[in-house]
Amino acid sequence: MAVQKSVQASSGSPVNGPAKTPFDDETLAHFRSLILDKRRDALEDITQMQAQIKDSRERSESDSAYSFHMADAGTDAMEREKLYLMLARQKKYIGYLDRALERIENRTYGICKVTGNPISKERLEAVPHTEISIEAKLKQKR
Repeated sequence: MAVQKSVQASSGSPVNGPAKTPFDDETLAHFRSLILDKRRDALEDITQMQAQIKDSRERSESDSAYSFHMADAGTDAMEREKLYLMLARQKKYIGYLDRALERIENRTYGICKVTGNPISKERLEAVPHTEISIEAKLKQKR
């Protein structure tokens, strides 16, 4: 068993399941805290956007057809559409953050899903929910 773990750690490819994180508990706790902060901020953004959508809807329902110009109505509709898109994006982002928290829990955080190699700590600081290394990202662009 110890031989399999060392083969897994040195090659980066899983022998008995996914590779284990290269980070210690303290570093994982740091990333968990960072991800939870970003998740909290995203949830606050969602709450704000939902309130804006509700306010915009209420305003459009209370205005009569003659109280404002049709271009204003178009602008309001466009703003609502933009809010819906941003809302969907934030929800998707929260999903990425949740998956990163799961990887921390099962101790596979920081392992590239493409190469099986460790993701640099610097990349994870910048994009803590990433699942791929910068090398894998560059290969995808080609």
